[in-house]
Amino acid sequence: MQECKRILIIGGGYGGLKAVLGLQRKYKGTADITLISKHDYHYQTTLLHKVAIGTLSARKARIYYRKVLDLNKVHFIKDKIKQLCPKENKVIGNGGEYFYDILVVALGFKPNNFGIKGVEKYAYTLSSLNSALKLDKNIENKFKEFVHTKNPKDLQTIVCGTGFTGIEFAAELATQLQELCLICGINQRIPKVTCIGRSQHILPVFSDSLAKIAESKLKNLGVEILSSADIQEIKEGEVIIKREGETQSIYGNTIIWSAGVKGSEIVEQSEIPNKNGRIAVNAQLQCKEFENIYVVGDCAIATDKDAIHAPTAQLAAQMGDYVAELLCAKLENKSFDKVFKFNHRGTVCSIGHTDGVGIVYHKNVKGEIAAFMKNTIENKWLYSIGGLNMVFKKGQFRYRTSN
Repeated sequence: MQECKRILIIGGGYGGLKAVLGLQRKYKGTADITLISKHDYHYQTTLLHKVAIGTLSARKARIYYRKVLDLNKVHFIKDKIKQLCPKENKVIGNGGEYFYDILVVALGFKPNNFGIKGVEKYAYTLSSLNSALKLDKNIENKFKEFVHTKNPKDLQTIVCGTGFTGIEFAAELATQLQELCLICGINQRIPKVTCIGRSQHILPVFSDSLAKIAESKLKNLGVEILSSADIQEIKEGEVIIKREGETQSIYGNTIIWSAGVKGSEIVEQSEIPNKNGRIAVNAQLQCKEFENIYVVGDCAIATDKDAIHAPTAQLAAQMGDYVAELLCAKLENKSFDKVFKFNHRGTVCSIGHTDGVGIVYHKNVKGEIAAFMKNTIENKWLYSIGGLNMVFKKGQFRYRTSN
């Protein structure tokens, strides 16, 4: 496939970064390989809850692309992609047009508000490093200013969604409340954290028994859980829910929306057939309508027989590795028959820095072992992109947080 010389990867999350690093390491030819991202840095979305509480600093969270890429082998361009033009083999960004022979779409996710009124206007999200920093600043200011405002609702936080993001954020905040109250001279009984979820149990991807363990741990931290609740509307300082046939209001001046995600808005608005910004791909992660487009991460609807994989960092990283291997073969005119197969190694939900629940290689784990496994997973990612040096600089360890 001699004519395929321009490889363009758009998006520098788990999938996009793995794809470009795989090509950087394995490909020995002369193809023009370019990564475009709207930021100069990569960040672990699985750690944004820590950034939002201030237990992980922005400095430590940022991993600069130019420090992990070999710029003699690949190009990096900071630009925000605005439009995909698959029929013309180009994408359009704020900085101009970028042409390609092969495109890898790795544009990540966007929070899904499911059409619920008030989400965009009144709720914070944990969808990016900047959004997490904004939330951190809000929480810090609310506690600092309480001495003047004396408004208990300023210290009441409502988390909409009881999946991983919402639960990890609620737990991280709950574990820090004692310290925040001590620093700001606040009675510890005033702050309140409430989680609202549609499912009967929190963390619906886990078994009922594991979800109940997590629920018990959260309640021990003082978190209130409202399960089987449908959110009707979000107003300023108020979430209106329907539960057991009754409509009620939950009050709090910090509201976090973590009830679900969808694919990229750029994909959603493109002429590539998609569903909520996610593109159906074949067994080799190839777009069915445009054969020179591959899709990884949250923008892909990847199926394995009859199962549709939920978008996770683990899945995106494995997709990136696979696409790098496939493209190396294509560029070198070698046949490549291998199909993408997701190897699910496990999932861990942290409940504060030293506690958690999860499944690792099909075995349930909880407590400090789960927390250790969570840190190991995060550190393994860092090792895969920057070696031991990266782990020592940016890694998660048992007693080390940014505060």
